[in-house]
Amino acid sequence: MTYSASDRDERLRRPAGIRSVRLGDTKVSYVPDGALRLRPRDLIPDAPGEVWAAHPGYLDESGALVAGVGGLLVEHGDRALLIDAGFGPRSWPAAPDGPLGGIHGGALLDSLALLGSGPERIEAVALTHLHPDHTGWAWRRAPGADRPAFAHVNCLVSEPEWARRDLLEVREAEGLAPLIRTVADGQEIFPGVRMRITAGHSPGHAEYVITSGGQRLIAFGDSLHSSIQIAHPEWSTVFDHDPVRAAEHRRRLVEELAESDTIGFGIHFADVVFGRVRRDGSAFTWRPLDV
Repeated sequence: MTYSASDRDERLRRPAGIRSVRLGDTKVSYVPDGALRLRPRDLIPDAPGEVWAAHPGYLDESGALVAGVGGLLVEHGDRALLIDAGFGPRSWPAAPDGPLGGIHGGALLDSLALLGSGPERIEAVALTHLHPDHTGWAWRRAPGADRPAFAHVNCLVSEPEWARRDLLEVREAEGLAPLIRTVADGQEIFPGVRMRITAGHSPGHAEYVITSGGQRLIAFGDSLHSSIQIAHPEWSTVFDHDPVRAAEHRRRLVEELAESDTIGFGIHFADVVFGRVRRDGSAFTWRPLDV
């Protein structure tokens, strides 16, 4: 489908609602939890200032990049896996300076219900990394609940990510510790789903490669924060633990996403979370799926 500039800009300025894609006999769905707003110049300091003036469609009326927070539901037959767990039932106000312009969560359980699912159906929560906008519902209790919604399942985390949990907020690590099961690079964690370790954004950041029906979907977590980085993988964010390593991986990832059988899932990509990368000469662009 061809999108007009106004259609594209509208989607870039809002967080995604529920969206689903089928890969053979596997269904993947974005599960919204909330949204965050990011100050673009502070988020991506290597991007020339004129970039945002030249591409105003990426910014809302306040001049912020809009990003969703949530998870990815993977369903195969009667089995279900959740990749990432949103921010949880809480909010942070905008910081006085720096990239964070405010974040809130709380909708993930309702979104699961709209998808005909619930926590009791999830057999594991697989985390791309241990930042709080990806771990929220994995260990936090819903208001009025006596235990976390996913306390009955393992949280799957890459071995090097868990080994460096000292870099996290102490409370996050303490809350997750009883639920953690570490996973090795390349390990299959669910039918057709493999973890691969792609350190750079965090010490053991992981991506999840989902293969079914002759197609592949790469859930790349925070390897990319905004679809503008598809054309500029050299631009790291201030949240990247190792900016040089993160950029090196992004270059490889963008090339891989341009392969014909591959779909990308960008959890923070506003309302263009599912897409394909297309090459135009030496340039790459993100083409959102109409889902």
